[in-house]
Amino acid sequence: MTVSIALLGEYTPTFPPHAATNAAIEHSKAALGENIVSDWISTAEITPALFDRYSGIWIAPGSPYKNMDKTLAAIRHARENNIPCFGTCGGFQHMIIEYARNVLGFIDAQHAEYDPYASNLFISQLACSLAGREMQLRFEPTSRVAAIYGAITATEQYYCNFGINPDCVDALKQGPMQISGADAEGDIRVIEWPGHPFFIGTLFVPQARSTPQQPHPLVSAFLRAVANL
Repeated sequence: MTVSIALLGEYTPTFPPHAATNAAIEHSKAALGENIVSDWISTAEITPALFDRYSGIWIAPGSPYKNMDKTLAAIRHARENNIPCFGTCGGFQHMIIEYARNVLGFIDAQHAEYDPYASNLFISQLACSLAGREMQLRFEPTSRVAAIYGAITATEQYYCNFGINPDCVDALKQGPMQISGADAEGDIRVIEWPGHPFFIGTLFVPQARSTPQQPHPLVSAFLRAVANL
């Protein structure tokens, strides 16, 4: 049976994280031996019918998106209906906004890339850009992410200029979302929704480290969830 993934974002063939996303999916598909189709869909084209066709969504790097509200609605639907959802880089950032608005009740939670002067910025510009950097992470030992990696540490690559506003960390920790990974300074880099088939966000870009010989474990786990393996 063929299953399909929607890659939500503004696809640009020359943008390295987008090329890496396509490649990583192929690496994991080959390793799993599964027939999984992936389609890029602009956030402006998201409709409620999206989930009639697609069994999982990957919120891709490359924000700002054309339609933030439609993106957040898709993330919410996936979270509330146990549909596999993977967010990397910009996708992670929008998963944070969706959570802040719809779970924690901060209806004015905002992303600095869209409105840098908003009064409630949950995603702010990083004091030091992480674009092009590799950094070590530490995972919560009992987290789903640690189980997927089979380890509590990893080194991953970043491609972002925005992250969680330090002033909002305490608020984010008040709800059910699990903070499952952080960098050496303790900054949040991985989140997951407990009990969900697959709802994981990473500020880093795991697809950038995937190879045909070693498909990235997070990408493979996402595809397994989509294929219900």
